[in-house]
Amino acid sequence: MTRKLVAIVACAALTVAFAGASSADDNARGEALYDLCQQCHGVDGGGSQLALAPAIAGLEQWYVEAQLKNFRSGLRGLHAQDLAGLRMYPMSLTLASEDDVSAVAKYVASMPAVAQARTVEGGDAAKGAESYKVCVNCHGDKGDGNKTLNSPPLRGMSDWYLLTTLRKFREGVRGTNPKNPNEMLMRGMSLSLTDDQAIKDVIAHIQTFN
Repeated sequence: MTRKLVAIVACAALTVAFAGASSADDNARGEALYDLCQQCHGVDGGGSQLALAPAIAGLEQWYVEAQLKNFRSGLRGLHAQDLAGLRMYPMSLTLASEDDVSAVAKYVASMPAVAQARTVEGGDAAKGAESYKVCVNCHGDKGDGNKTLNSPPLRGMSDWYLLTTLRKFREGVRGTNPKNPNEMLMRGMSLSLTDDQAIKDVIAHIQTFN
């Protein structure tokens, strides 16, 4: 083996070792930052309806980052009737930098998804499938979400959270800030669900994705 080849192999080995150490450091940092989050979202990220905290374990890193940035900037969570948002806003400010946001989002994304118990009853999945047609372009026909459109996955999401979130959009608690066009778009879509029964129907359809 030539000296040049030996040098190349050594550099490659050092690069891999450094990347592994860096990744481990990031995970440790993200886990440490998550310590505050677990008080509401749970150690396993499975969420808590009592704490108004949805399941977040396994959500994609880009989405967690986007929402944390929205909270930190005040684009989300400052409406007087959004109790969960008002609680989340100051929590997001404990993340001192974008590096902190990325680290904790990466850790959340690495957590295994937690199966959610069904708590919303009375929905008609067949009727919900019809209503869900307006959701497909953004969230996908199986609720997998779309990063390009900043649309979160719906598959596996807490049903109580879907219910309260759709109510918030429909009632204008979310989706009225012109600086947050994604939420404004979602508010418009939510208005196609004319009452709680229509919301329960579409949730029943989303539950068939799991």
